[in-house]
Amino acid sequence: MPATIERLGAQHQDALRSFLTRDVKQHLYLLGLLEDFGVEGGDPNAPHAFWGRLDRGELTAVLFVGGDGGLVVPSQGDPAHFHELTAPLAETVVLRACVGERGPVDAVVRALGRGRKPRLSVPQRLFTVSADDMGPFTNPLLRLATEEDIPRLVALSAEDLTERYGQNPLELDPEALTQRVRHRVRDARSYVLEEDGELVFKIDIGSRSQWGAELEGLHTHRHHRRKGHALLNLGQISRHLLSSLPRLSLRVSEQDEVTAKIARRVGYVAGATQRLVLMGNAPVR
Repeated sequence: MPATIERLGAQHQDALRSFLTRDVKQHLYLLGLLEDFGVEGGDPNAPHAFWGRLDRGELTAVLFVGGDGGLVVPSQGDPAHFHELTAPLAETVVLRACVGERGPVDAVVRALGRGRKPRLSVPQRLFTVSADDMGPFTNPLLRLATEEDIPRLVALSAEDLTERYGQNPLELDPEALTQRVRHRVRDARSYVLEEDGELVFKIDIGSRSQWGAELEGLHTHRHHRRKGHALLNLGQISRHLLSSLPRLSLRVSEQDEVTAKIARRVGYVAGATQRLVLMGNAPVR
């Protein structure tokens, strides 16, 4: 019997959760998306959906599609399975951003990219840590961002994304960046360090579930580097989150040796190769 491709609904929720938790480290981001958005019950009008490849009723590959292609996240798996999985989406999904394990991401981009050349393709490495691996680095001055921080946090986030990806999001879509920053602040997912009225460091919780969280957006203001902020604050937020969660992950560009070194000193261990792909004017993560 050939494998089937289905838009997953409520009847698949337990199977989806079981599939993703077979490799929790690799699937922390998807587990957080499942926590945030749930399974839409197969509603064709829902803006977010999980798709699955089922072989004799068992899930073998999963794909999250948000905003009709605004963000596509494949599970771990055989790249050939994603060639099958994307077939029913090719005519309706306009890929704008894709992130995940390198092989599946490459397969998704080939299938849904419609022959377009990516604006950005960043090889990454997935780092993970548990409480047992933590180093001694802390900074109790790191705090949750507040509504009053939003204007300064938008500017710091724009600096981060411009340095990281070579394009200023305030020139592409300033309102989208502001909304994203505001949403994370109101959802208690952004942490900052303030010195003399200036935000000098930020880091975000990109995804969170009972199985752990994925951090992103680690950034020190360009005038406040080489003071240990990244090391101490990554250690601080990691200790804080690991007091209630079993593990954390962090994606680091393969070319970013400084952040990789900091992550290792804090206790993070390098794992699977990843890729972030952006098409056209897609907003950066």
